[in-house]
Amino acid sequence: MHGGLAYFIEFLNVSGIWKKFVAECPLKYSSPNAPSNAEILGTILFSVLSGHRRYAHITRIRGDDVLPGLLGIKTLRSEDSVRRAFEEQKEEDLTLWMDRQMNETYEALLDQEWILDLDATVKTLYGRQEEARVGYNPMKPGRPSHVYHAMVMTAAKLVINVDAEAGNRIASAYAQPTLWGWLESRERKDWPTLIRGDIAYGNEGMLSGCEQRGLGYLFKLRQSPRVAQMLGSLARNRKAEWHNAGQGWEGIEQQLQLQGWSVARRVIVLRRKTEKDRKVAANATQLALPGLTLQHRDGEQYEHAVLVTCWPERDLLAVAQTYRDRADAENLFDELKNQWGWTGFTTQDLKRSQLMARMVALIYNWWTIFTRMGTGETHGEAITTRPLLQQAIVRRTKHANQTRLNISSLHEKAKQAANLLNRISNWLKQFSEIAEQLSPRPGWGAMLRQIFQDFGGFPIVPRPEDGVLMLVNRRI
Repeated sequence: MHGGLAYFIEFLNVSGIWKKFVAECPLKYSSPNAPSNAEILGTILFSVLSGHRRYAHITRIRGDDVLPGLLGIKTLRSEDSVRRAFEEQKEEDLTLWMDRQMNETYEALLDQEWILDLDATVKTLYGRQEEARVGYNPMKPGRPSHVYHAMVMTAAKLVINVDAEAGNRIASAYAQPTLWGWLESRERKDWPTLIRGDIAYGNEGMLSGCEQRGLGYLFKLRQSPRVAQMLGSLARNRKAEWHNAGQGWEGIEQQLQLQGWSVARRVIVLRRKTEKDRKVAANATQLALPGLTLQHRDGEQYEHAVLVTCWPERDLLAVAQTYRDRADAENLFDELKNQWGWTGFTTQDLKRSQLMARMVALIYNWWTIFTRMGTGETHGEAITTRPLLQQAIVRRTKHANQTRLNISSLHEKAKQAANLLNRISNWLKQFSEIAEQLSPRPGWGAMLRQIFQDFGGFPIVPRPEDGVLMLVNRRI
C-alpha cells in the first residue's frame, strides 16, 4: 500500500544520499547470518515513512517484497533486529555518523541569509528508561519524560540538530553547549543571521552568548516582576508614543536591565486591545503573543508581550513580524512530534532513543526536500503528503528480461498525485542527464541548491563546483 515510495527511492538513488548513509554507518556484526546494514537502515526508513511510532509497528511492512528491492536489499528485518542493532555500538561513533548525515541535508544552503529557531519539546515516557525524569510536562503533569532540544532552519523546513536530554533538563542552558559547538565548528559565513526562540531562551546565558559571538537574536521575555513594573509604568504614561506593529499590535522601544542581566538591553513592548468578542480567523497562521493584561490611562484594556533583541537597525514592525513568523517553527515541531516518530521508538537506554530521534529528523528532511519538488514553496505536512504520495498499490511484472512496475493509487486525488510524482521524476531525469555531461559530476550539494532554486523560491548563488548546472533552472 506504499507504492508511491518508488519515486522517493528514485530520489534517494539519484541523489546518492542513501548510498552514503549506508556506507558510512558504523554498525558492525560478527555473525555471518546477521542482517546487512542496508537491511537494518532500510527497515527503519520504511517504518518512519509509514508513520510508525513503535518498533512493534515494523511487523506491518515486512510483507513488502517490491520496494526493498528498489533500495538494493533483499528483505525487511524484524522489530527485534532493528531494536537491538545499535545496542552495543559506541555512542561517539553513532553521533559523528549522524552529524555527517544531518549536515548533508542543509549545509549547501547555509551561505544564504537564514534564521535559526530553537525550541524544546517533551516526550512522555511510560517505563523505566534511562534519564526518565519528572520535569515540565504540560500534557501529562508528574509523568517522567525526555526532552528534545531542537535546532531548525525554518525557511527551508529542515531540522539542523536534535538532542535528547533527561526530562528535568528543559532549560535552555542544557541546549547551549550543542548550539555553541555547532556554530564554532563552522565558518562565519555559514552562521545564521538571527537566532530566535520563546521565553525559555530570553536569559543572560543565551543573550550574552549571542552578543559575545556577534549574533543577532530575538527572544520573548517572561512576565517577571521587573517586566510587569515596566508595563505598568507605560500604561500610566499618556505621552508614550506607540507605533504600528502589525496584526492589530502597537509597539514601543525601551531599554531594560533585569536582575541577573549584565547590561541593559533593547526591548520591544507590544500591546493590543482586548476584546471579548475578538474573532480569530479559522485559517490564521500568525503566532499569538499573549501576555499580561493591563488597563491604560485611556481606559482601554490591553494585552502585552515583550521581546528582547539586538537588532538596532530593525523597526518595530519588522521585529514584531519576525517573531510572529516563528509560528512556522512551532508548526514544524508539532508535525515532528505528532505526525512523525518523535514521541516513540523508545528504548531502555538514552543512546538509542536519541539515535532514533535524529534518524526520524533525517528522514523527515529527506521527505521534505523530496516533496518540495512537487509542492514548491508550500510545505505539505506529513498528514497530507504521505497519503497523497505514498498510498498506492504497486505490481511488479517481468517479461523479456525487463521488470516493470505498475502503480495504482486509490486516493481521491490520484490524478493530482500522479502529476506531482511525474513532475518530480521528470526533474530527477533532467538533473541526471545534465549532471552526466559535466566534469566533475555535480554532487548532492549542487542538487540541493538546484531544488531550492527551482522550487523553493531561494535566491541561490551558484558555486564553482556546480559547473554550469545552475544556469539550467527551468521548471518542469
